[in-house]
Formats: sequence, C-alpha cells, structure tokens
Amino acid sequence: MGTQENEQTGTTGRRALLGAAVLGAGGAVLGLSGTARAAGSASYGNGGLKSLPKPTIIGHRGASGYRPEHTFGSYNLALDLGADIVEAGDLVPTKDGHLVCRHEPEIGGTTNVADHPEFAGRKTTKVLDGVSTTGWFTEDFTLAELKTLRAIERIPANRPHNTLYNGRWEIPTFEEVLKWQDEQTRRRGKQVWIYPETKHPTYFRKLGLGLEERVAKLLHKYGKDKRNSPVILQSFEPSSIQRLNTLVDNPLVVLLSAAGTRPWDFVEAGDPRTVADLITPKGLREIAGYAQGLGPTLDLVITRKADGSLDQETTLVSDAHKVGLILHPYTMRNENPFLPLEYRKGTAVDAYGDPFGAFKRYFATGIDGVFTDNADTGVLARQDFVNG
Repeated sequence: MGTQENEQTGTTGRRALLGAAVLGAGGAVLGLSGTARAAGSASYGNGGLKSLPKPTIIGHRGASGYRPEHTFGSYNLALDLGADIVEAGDLVPTKDGHLVCRHEPEIGGTTNVADHPEFAGRKTTKVLDGVSTTGWFTEDFTLAELKTLRAIERIPANRPHNTLYNGRWEIPTFEEVLKWQDEQTRRRGKQVWIYPETKHPTYFRKLGLGLEERVAKLLHKYGKDKRNSPVILQSFEPSSIQRLNTLVDNPLVVLLSAAGTRPWDFVEAGDPRTVADLITPKGLREIAGYAQGLGPTLDLVITRKADGSLDQETTLVSDAHKVGLILHPYTMRNENPFLPLEYRKGTAVDAYGDPFGAFKRYFATGIDGVFTDNADTGVLARQDFVNG
C-alpha cells in the first residue's frame, strides 16, 4: 500500500479487501468446516468482486511478514498461505517509463542500491508529497539498471528473520506481475487476484510519468481492464481513481489515511477537505459515484485512545455499506508495535502479540476484508470467526 499509513514505529506504510477460506493447500488442510469451505470457494474464472470470499484476506505486499515485500518470493508465499488477493504492486515508474513494484519511489530502504558504487552519485534529496526525502529514486534509473538491484527487508528491527532473504529477489515489473498472475492461476487451478496501487500519482504526473495511462495500457494489453477482471486498483489520491475510472472498468478503491489528513492531490489543487470530510455520508456518496470501495486505515473503523488501545467503533462500515461501498482496511500485522495496546505481549518490537484477538475485533465490525502482512494468521482468524 502506501506512504500515508501510520505504522506507529515511524516508518511508512499502507491498505485492504474481501475474504473467507480460499486456500491453495485446500480447506481440509486447515481443518475448515463445511460452512467455512463453502464460504471460501471462489470460482475459477472471472466472477468479479462477488466471487471473493468474505471477509477477504489480502496479502499486503505479498507475505511481507515473512519475506522482503514486493518480490515474487513474497507474492508466491502469500498464495501458499491462503491469501485471497495479493497486493502485487505499489506501482512507481522508471526513468524510461516502465512500472515497477516498490513500496516507495525511494529505494534505499528496500533494495541493496547502497552497495552499488556505480549508483552512489544518484543519491539525492527530493520533496515527495511535501516531505524532504533523501535516497535513490526509481525515476532516476532505467529498468535495466533497476534489474541489477536486489530486494532487502524494509523493517529489519521488527523482522530480523526476513533479512535471511536479502538479495535473493529482483524488483518485479507490473507487466511481469500480470504474466505471473496468469501463470499462478493456471498452476493453482483457481483465479488469482491482485490489488495494485498507484503511488504518488500527482508527483509523477508533474515529472511527465503519468501512472494511470501506463496502468491502463498494460491492463488493456493483457485483457484485464473489465468490470469482472481480477485486478482491483487503489490509490490514496481520489483524482487518480477518477482518472482510472475513465480509462478502465476495473473495480476501484479509494485509500484513506488518518481523519485529519488531506490527500496530496487535494493539497496540490487547494481543496481544503480532509479525510474526515470524505467519510461523511455526503463524501461517501461522492466516492460511490466513481469507485466500488474504500481502503481506510483501521483507526477509521475503530478509533484509538492516546495510549494506543482501541476506543470507539465508528459508523464508517455501515455508512459505506449504505452507499454500496465495500471496505478493505489496512494493515494487520503480528508484531507488537503494530497491534492495539491490549493485544500486545511484552515490549519486544519483533515479538508477536495476539493478532487473533485483534482480527476478531475488527471482523466483528462487518468489514469486507483486511490487508495483512501475515496471510496465514488472517486465514486462521477468519476460520475462527466464521465457525465461532
């Protein structure tokens, strides 16, 4: 997902979807009941959003709790662990106009670019959505140059075991992801869904590297630009979703950060509205005019107290459902720092808390799915919820 996600540890992150019990290994392996298996039996083919199980388990950047994010190692593992959808692609462009999958255009924290002396001179400082950021940026590299790099773990303090896989996988392109999707669909005998995001679209449009047209061109090329295509598109900038709505017929989702924040395209356009305005009945009706869903931060579903514990359940789920929008909030993670206070165990930043308890609490609000770094945890939590 995206830069506007509050990950509580000071790092940036991002988003969410529908789910039940679709499993590459088969429901029997996890001991699901007949009820749960029936709920999760998404059809092989193109059934559209309605074919997805509920609540949907979305593999956030793949299985990023176990492998460096946005790699084919992470994407494949997410499917192996039972994810219904893989968030394959936070999409950013290269200098020569290709779309690649990175959490951010700045790649110093997600690749080994710092170990490449030939690229030392590319390190620079840019203002990205109003924030001064120093590092290496995808738009300063050709695709061929980026392909010489390898992915590394983004948050090693929380996930030291993931560093075992540093350097193993290269940066995927969006076109490679679309081919991978078809290959995995054939291999696994069920439709594989993906959930790419346009990252910083206003920033890139100013650089002459508009994202939406590039996304649409590839979706057209691979015949995945239809209403029932297994590709859901998302963005933190409503204008990007509105632009995509004129280019393709795919399901579209508007991502929402904290209530008091403003989407960057609103800042650029002088629109004074905040996320709080977008989640009013009026704002939701407007979004429903060009999108099919919302990807809110979990704190918009249940607010938090100052100490990080859960506070009040909001009316967002019911209000969104009234206007026909699905909700796929972000992001559930197993480690202590990312969980509400009451679900943490101890203080170690790399130790697991009680994510099952947190999943149960969020599922009970009626959300249609959730983004998670740990798809296997999400699948088991859903099993508990469906059979409970």
